[in-house]
Amino acid sequence: MNRIQSIFKNRSKKIIPFITAGFPSISDTINLVLAAEKSGADMVEVGMPFSDPLADGPIIQNSSNVAISNGVTINWILDVVNKVRDRSDVPIALMGYINPILKYGLEKFIKDSYNSGVDGLIIPDLPPEEAGEYLQLSRRYNICAILLVSPNTPPERIKKISILSGGLIYCVSVLGITGGKSGFSKSFNTYMARVNENSVCPHVVGFGIKDRFDVIEVNKLSHGAVIGSAIIDELSNAKDPVLSIKNFMEKLI
Repeated sequence: MNRIQSIFKNRSKKIIPFITAGFPSISDTINLVLAAEKSGADMVEVGMPFSDPLADGPIIQNSSNVAISNGVTINWILDVVNKVRDRSDVPIALMGYINPILKYGLEKFIKDSYNSGVDGLIIPDLPPEEAGEYLQLSRRYNICAILLVSPNTPPERIKKISILSGGLIYCVSVLGITGGKSGFSKSFNTYMARVNENSVCPHVVGFGIKDRFDVIEVNKLSHGAVIGSAIIDELSNAKDPVLSIKNFMEKLI
């Protein structure tokens, strides 16, 4: 059992902030992760910047562009996680796209992620039908392969995806990109009921979560709330990014 599986053994309110590795500056990431944990994060999702993202809206896209211009690489990100591990056991999931991972080498990436202290991986553009080797390697190295479902995923596919993942699935709250309007309506409740009925593993919700109200409502229907664009937006305008994430996180508790 890794750190992610451990924190989801019990169902309770969970807040999972997203930060882009290397944003706003390359010197901020370690302290942002540590500040988020100290301010109440149960887990941290770290984005690996990519020039052509599938699921990210303008706010996160811009943060990725800045991070890339700051010189962020996969090797640098894994080194950052390793340094965080010297000071923290907070569960960390990396979110990134398949092309840079394939260029790095799939098995090498998963092995190096494990050795650095990564607990989970989210790859939005890798469908389950093409994820056989990824899933096999993730199990071998005790890393949670966090697969995605969406509001139009049928019940039998939700069950299949949750079985393949085994540890945690990520529920996209709306059909769209990050940073858009929330989908917390009657249809969202129906969607979450469908996930609760069919998923064999815990599930968290992301996209459109902006404030404490959203966090509370999402946690009533799932195992945790991922908040990304709202945090990145705060960091974009912050004179002191570490203080900014601390203050923002404390408003969510």
